[in-house]
Amino acid sequence: MLTFILKRIGSGLVLIFIVTAITFFLTFGVGIPVAQNILGPSASADAIANLEAQLGIDRPIMEQYFSWLIGVFHGDLGISYFTREPVVNALITRLPVTMSIVLLSCLITLAISVVLGVASAARGGWLDKALQGIATFSYVFPAIILGIVLVYVFAIALRWVPAIGFVPISKSVSGWFASVVLPAVVLSIGGIASLAAQLRGSMIDELNSEYVRSLRARGVSEISILLKHTLRNAASPALTTFSLAFISMFGASLFVEKIFALPGFGTYGYTATIQGDLPAMLGVSLFSVGLVVVVNLAVDLANGWLNPKVRVR
Repeated sequence: MLTFILKRIGSGLVLIFIVTAITFFLTFGVGIPVAQNILGPSASADAIANLEAQLGIDRPIMEQYFSWLIGVFHGDLGISYFTREPVVNALITRLPVTMSIVLLSCLITLAISVVLGVASAARGGWLDKALQGIATFSYVFPAIILGIVLVYVFAIALRWVPAIGFVPISKSVSGWFASVVLPAVVLSIGGIASLAAQLRGSMIDELNSEYVRSLRARGVSEISILLKHTLRNAASPALTTFSLAFISMFGASLFVEKIFALPGFGTYGYTATIQGDLPAMLGVSLFSVGLVVVVNLAVDLANGWLNPKVRVR
């Protein structure tokens, strides 16, 4: 298992290097006039050249890239071209916003999906048909429309929660929850459907297996069979689906942040891309790919714990 973990970490580091390198060189290839964008269209050539020298973007491209890599190993992701704020500080400020939405959305997704998936597999009938209908509806119904509807109903009409903005949990737990619950619900819709459907299919396969018939013949209760045996075995493929949903939620958080005017990680990355703010773009890429690597490694370890048959030695 230790060898497996080290290999995954190594491959993850290679992936991070490749993605950040592609981001860096593609940005240079596009030729975004950063200094011109900062100074405005009326800036003189001398002013542009002076600013490029200050920012260090007049140096050879390889020198700039390796300088950035060295900074990464020292915990320095550079300084934003436009805000002059250290990228590390910007990410630390904005990540709690996005992670609050994503983690709460994951809890909502997990809780509802497990209940729906297990109940649908065990009961069938109208509940099973309802689950399939919900899954189809969630795939075709635009999340942005749902977000607007929820804002109108719960923020404007009922005034239960604020329509926009973010309250840090350190200031008010209730205020924090009120500011993130609607974005989390919007973000969880697609994940609930896919995870519940995956869990339902896996549970049905497990319930029709030979060992379940043996357990029933021995008089083991149906609740024990469902929760102690089949759910654990069915959780392994569902966990992979859940990890993909988590990564998808993190990527889709940009749209939710735009709807609810939240100063999160997605908005920061979007603004950096539009402006051609290379240090900020690289910082966003580095964290995003690192998150994917960590989530995938955690899923592999969890699968090994849930199902010894797939445990890697």
